[in-house]
Amino acid sequence: MDKQYSERNAFYKQIPMFWDRLYGTEYALYDCHSISPVEATEVRRATNDAYSIYKKLNLLLKNAPDETLLDLGFPESALPFLRIAQIPYETVIGRFDFVKTIEGLKLIEFNSDTPTFIRELFEVNGLVCEQFGVSNPNENEEAYLGKSIRNSIFHCAQSIGVKGHPYVVFTAHEDDIEDRETMNYLMAVARIKGTVFIPLRDLQVVEGQGVYDPNGKKIDIVYRHTYPLEALLEDKTSDDFPIGIEFMKLVKQKRVGMLNPVSAFLMQSKAVMAVIWGMFEQRHPFFSEEEYAIIERYFLPTYLDEDPFYETDEIYVSKPAFGREGDTVEVRQNRHAIYVPKQKTYDQYVKVFQKYVDLPATVIQTEEGSKSVHLLIGSFIINEKPSAFGLRAGDKITNNLSYFLPCGVKGESE
Repeated sequence: MDKQYSERNAFYKQIPMFWDRLYGTEYALYDCHSISPVEATEVRRATNDAYSIYKKLNLLLKNAPDETLLDLGFPESALPFLRIAQIPYETVIGRFDFVKTIEGLKLIEFNSDTPTFIRELFEVNGLVCEQFGVSNPNENEEAYLGKSIRNSIFHCAQSIGVKGHPYVVFTAHEDDIEDRETMNYLMAVARIKGTVFIPLRDLQVVEGQGVYDPNGKKIDIVYRHTYPLEALLEDKTSDDFPIGIEFMKLVKQKRVGMLNPVSAFLMQSKAVMAVIWGMFEQRHPFFSEEEYAIIERYFLPTYLDEDPFYETDEIYVSKPAFGREGDTVEVRQNRHAIYVPKQKTYDQYVKVFQKYVDLPATVIQTEEGSKSVHLLIGSFIINEKPSAFGLRAGDKITNNLSYFLPCGVKGESE
């Protein structure tokens, strides 16, 4: 293991400002999981098909009454802003989480607003594949990511009437290495002239006028990819000024552009999956038979109450409409918890109840030796096109202590 440990550390030391360790423990594995070309094709097909359902439903949600949006868990403070449109895509960067089952890929959730796991899949996965001598399933996706960010910034600038080169600021909480360096990575791949990273705390929101950098220069577009909109809406300064709400008012007034767009947040609520499944069960005419076939293939039974699972005695998962990293997710049966998370940060949000499926198990190599883990597939949709995908390895409920497991393609393409 000493050789494995030293090789691992030497490899990751070459990647500047990458968080190969998180919370004081190993995060990025020096290992490469093999997948077949057929599996890679299926992940991209599932990503494309699942997104088509979400995109269509988003058009419906934009016209839904406020009462419906509140029922889906959206905070009341968000209601004045949920129908803002600034770019022709529902999200710039979104990530689907799939589980491989005996029935095929099943969708657990869609992180449409602030997904992380970006640099791992678009850059680092390829470096590991090169080291292990296998093909990178995400070849050329980094260039596409940069192009897509530039494209979206162009559309966003146009929508708020900015002529010439917009002043774009990438922002995040500076003390969180994953958030900060994810934003620095996105800024680097976007290659936009004059773009800078400014910590969230240093942005200045002037009521009714605009958003400014510490030097007083007006910002055209704020790229806040790692800062969830539900958190932004609750943000206040030390003197109780509602800075998040005032920022969103400026977005609505077209005094500043924001990416990811509000439409990405509209898909973020996990209650949206309950709407999709409910329409599937009712065979609502909004979706076509072809679309219902997609829902049946990839989506799991998901509801806004527990009764359907109580009647069938099935094991199911309770999760908050807005939540991340397995926080506040319970595994339940007959309304009794059989797995309770250590953290319940998102307990205040509306809960959804989804059929439980086992994550496939495998053995990985860590610096502490071999370890049995469960695999979750993260697959990105970038400007409405399936893009990079990869693996998280951890407990039955994937959490913030899960590993990044690089993957490579072996075998002949069909």
